[in-house]
Amino acid sequence: MIVGLLTLELFIPEAGSLKSKRYVVRSIKDRLKKFNVSVAEDANNLWQRTTLAVACVTNDTSHLYSTFEKIKNLILSDATVEVLNMDIELL
Repeated sequence: MIVGLLTLELFIPEAGSLKSKRYVVRSIKDRLKKFNVSVAEDANNLWQRTTLAVACVTNDTSHLYSTFEKIKNLILSDATVEVLNMDIELL
């Protein structure tokens, strides 16, 4: 069994309040549901920055990397956020 963790540090330039930031983050989390992964947000009170942790459990390493690649492409194509840092760990 392989557990993978994708950590994304995001900058949301258009967020002028915590409410607008939550709207963007909720939108991203909703789009990630189709990948059957778990998503958690670092609880912080910064308006324009957040960290998302995406966890995936699988039996196949290629499936894990394929899923994370699709997620990275989805996030990178989102015009409302900028990716500051991205890290993949196998646990």
